[in-house]
Amino acid sequence: MKLHIVPASTGLHWVKLGMQTFWRQPMALTALLFLSMAAVSLLGMLPVIGSYLALILMPTVFLVMMLGAAEASQDRIPRPSLILAPFRSGQSRIQALAILGLFYMLGILLIVSLTSLFDDGSLARLSLSNDPITPEVAEELVQQPGFQIALWSGFVLYNLLAMLMWHAPALVQWHGVSPVKAVFFSVVACVRNFRAFFMYALGWLGLAIAAGLVLSLVTLVLSLLLGSAVALAANILTIMLGMGLVTMFLTSAVFTFRDCFSPPDGERSLHVDDVTYDYK
Repeated sequence: MKLHIVPASTGLHWVKLGMQTFWRQPMALTALLFLSMAAVSLLGMLPVIGSYLALILMPTVFLVMMLGAAEASQDRIPRPSLILAPFRSGQSRIQALAILGLFYMLGILLIVSLTSLFDDGSLARLSLSNDPITPEVAEELVQQPGFQIALWSGFVLYNLLAMLMWHAPALVQWHGVSPVKAVFFSVVACVRNFRAFFMYALGWLGLAIAAGLVLSLVTLVLSLLLGSAVALAANILTIMLGMGLVTMFLTSAVFTFRDCFSPPDGERSLHVDDVTYDYK
């Protein structure tokens, strides 16, 4: 396995590829994310262990979306059965994914514990709750002492966790690397290609801001046309936009992996179950 160092401009190219690939199969990719998160949410409803199982499965959801993106990038329709593909890839790889899931769960719990030192757990309860965030709730939280410190601390810590996990699921599946080595190589790839990932983050941030501005403009127009019904329409548009952006973002991840690592053993394809992703 060889690590590639890519120029900073590659980060914006990853954003572009994620958007282009998403629009090849927008409904199929969005449905794949929805089904994956629905399955995780159902497990999360189990008493006592549900929330822990949901966190453990998050790296697998990330891998499933990479598989879907690989299919869409080669003009194939991502099938709903892709959510089971990582569980058909052999016992050793399933165990490795489970260990990565445990790492992720412990990381989230550690972040929750550390941020709770600043705001008595307000951010943690907000993050783990399914309740909507109203303007009144947001204003009350901002006024609490320590909440903003907890918010920024959580942001920084979660990005560090993301570096650990960004390439790890793909490395254990496509390269057969052990979980510890996968986490190590994931960090090294992100650090060595910091400039590209910085531009990648800026690209998605700019896209999210632009989308928010467009949504605000559309909401304003709808308020003039629909009057009191604008709230429902705005909520529907917000949900659709959010799902689309998240799906595009996850779709782009497979290209960051492709450009940072050479294929295993000199091959030109990556394989998981019956999914094959051919390199350039």
